[in-house]
Amino acid sequence: MRTTDPPSRSPSLDLPERLGAVAVRPGDRRYDSVRHTYTRPGSPGAVLLVRSAGDIAAALAHARATQVPLTARSGGHGISGRSTNDGGIVVDLSRLNAVEVLDSRSALVRVEAGARWGEVAAALAPYGLALSSGDTGDVGVGGLATAGGIGLMSRLHGLTIDHMSAAELVLADGSVVRTDVEHDPDLFWAVRGAGANFGVATAFEFQAEPVRDVTVAVTIHDAADTSAFLTRWGAAVEAAPRAVTSFLTLVTGAGGRAVAQAMTVYAGTDATAVRTALAPLLSAGRVLRNQAFTTPYHQLLPAGHEPQHAQQPLSVSRSGLVDHITPPAAEHITALLETAGMVQLRSVGGAVNDAPPEAMAYSHRTQNFSLMAATVPALRDDLDQRWERLHPHLNGLYLSFETRTGRQQLEDAFPGAVLERLIALKSHYDPDHLFDNNFALPSVRFPH
Repeated sequence: MRTTDPPSRSPSLDLPERLGAVAVRPGDRRYDSVRHTYTRPGSPGAVLLVRSAGDIAAALAHARATQVPLTARSGGHGISGRSTNDGGIVVDLSRLNAVEVLDSRSALVRVEAGARWGEVAAALAPYGLALSSGDTGDVGVGGLATAGGIGLMSRLHGLTIDHMSAAELVLADGSVVRTDVEHDPDLFWAVRGAGANFGVATAFEFQAEPVRDVTVAVTIHDAADTSAFLTRWGAAVEAAPRAVTSFLTLVTGAGGRAVAQAMTVYAGTDATAVRTALAPLLSAGRVLRNQAFTTPYHQLLPAGHEPQHAQQPLSVSRSGLVDHITPPAAEHITALLETAGMVQLRSVGGAVNDAPPEAMAYSHRTQNFSLMAATVPALRDDLDQRWERLHPHLNGLYLSFETRTGRQQLEDAFPGAVLERLIALKSHYDPDHLFDNNFALPSVRFPH
């Protein structure tokens, strides 16, 4: 049972009239419903329910003048927990939530950053369109669309950012820009993967895909021989047609036996094709329960709009990308279960790896899986020890599932020349480091 939050210890911030009109502050009736994120409690001095780019520019100017912490939030669902703070300003984009089909024939859509992906899916469904965008409808557009977007049809349609054709941002100096491959192309390159470092994104244009009904299989496997199961499942996913995308969640069940739940989406409804495509995945391990059904895609992503209240106890997470689930990698992933409350593998590959690695700041285009392990804070050190032994078998990092920050995380997320280019662009677009709350880029290159 949830109890009422204790009063915030953060003082209410003095704000100019424009910002005061959109502020929720400690002591306000709505404060407890906007102060936290999915994984992290927060006590900001003010949450600004901004209504325009002008409100955002005013918030940036005030944060710069007063040197208070600044955080942008689209949905607050991010695993990394970066969308709240203590004592500072949270720029809450939830009122900037419009979804517009600009051209149904070319499938060009414009989505504001404060919309939830469930709202996007529902708005596009009448047009027979969709964007692959994670697996939870309450995730906000802005955070996912500036990091990557590993969705339930990624192997067929790629990452969410692979479909971005333009972005609108408020920069550190308060200017409002629209960037694409012809206008501020360096900024457009950076936004797709490292966008939180360069401004507050307010809207995006995407090329959606024609999508109607999909087939979903939710399968519970006995994964007692976890390493062998993982290698078989990984090989089956890599060999599957691109219409198949599978997310696998491992937990320790009754009696200490590992249990795996696979949520597998086939983009289509042809029964014969579905059976043929899914049979190898089902044979990866003994099936304890399986449910398959056909559904409109948008019904997989309902947006409940429940307030975030740090309800996820597994608030420590580690993230990595995996080329192939080899037997040694599978052994180290299995070892994570001894301390992690959940281990999850999301299939990428397929269309994700069609994009050239130099096309955008998210450059990971050889990997077939995204791996996340999550635990409670008391087991952080144990998880980190096991993760270090796994690290040589990883190839990169997906920022949205990582709660650590530092040099290692930046170098894993943005390898080699990618990080060097981002650092140079950071010094141009955000020289005073106003946007440093979310995996902050340094001012200069790291020493070798």
